Amino acid sequence: MDIKVGFEIAYAAAQPTPMVIMLNIHPSRVADIVGKETVVTDPDVPIRFYHDSFGNICGRLVAPAGGVTLIGSALVRDTGLPDEVMPSAQQVPIETLPNELLLYLMPSRYCETDKLTDIAWSLFGKTEPGWERVAAITEFVYRHVTFGYEHAHHMKSAHDVYEQRSGVCRDFAHLAVALCRCMGIPARYCTGYMGDIGIPPEPFPMDFSGWFQAYLSGKWFTFDARHNVPRIGRILIATGRDAADVALSTSFGRMELKKFVVVSDEVVTVG
Repeated sequence: MDIKVGFEIAYAAAQPTPMVIMLNIHPSRVADIVGKETVVTDPDVPIRFYHDSFGNICGRLVAPAGGVTLIGSALVRDTGLPDEVMPSAQQVPIETLPNELLLYLMPSRYCETDKLTDIAWSLFGKTEPGWERVAAITEFVYRHVTFGYEHAHHMKSAHDVYEQRSGVCRDFAHLAVALCRCMGIPARYCTGYMGDIGIPPEPFPMDFSGWFQAYLSGKWFTFDARHNVPRIGRILIATGRDAADVALSTSFGRMELKKFVVVSDEVVTVG
């Protein structure tokens, strides 16, 4: 299937303001882009693209006085298959993990493993290591946390989510990531597009989505504690230790969000 994705995000700024944006499709999906992905600004200002330490595509620009609108679009070819499920996937012993994966076991800005380790072991210590354990963590977070945009707060951490039992998709992912790390399973935060493809439309405005990946049997598998069901049509933008590593935009000065529109729709051909 083909999926049309895009965004229009407008900011007001009183003076020229440097920015870093992370809105391009992830390099792992570049081969699936039909034609060319575009990320432009209005008014037109130059964007210098680079790869960060996690391999994500970032852009640097200076928003002019008055503000800037970021506009992106792409057509992405997708398998149309749901997230892979492999119950036989095994937990990799920590002593045999590649060096570059050890940071996904460590505490990070929003995933305080030190505060959650005892809780995690009390909840999941008797589960079978591997897929069953990650699935149990995902199921727990799905049932423990209530979704609602009114519960969003940019400072909320995984431990906060555990105690408050409410949040948005990034909060579900943060708690699941932290619990996996507590159990010795490398886990990373993901952000990207995920439209209402293959499901009844949800009564919420379209937004970018947050989910997580766990490292089992030598590869990364996708899990989604917010929905707790394999989904169709995820288009990855970025991965990192938590949401602090994959901020869609970072401004080095005061800016005000004026418009936020995200699109992720299956392209239906007639005839």
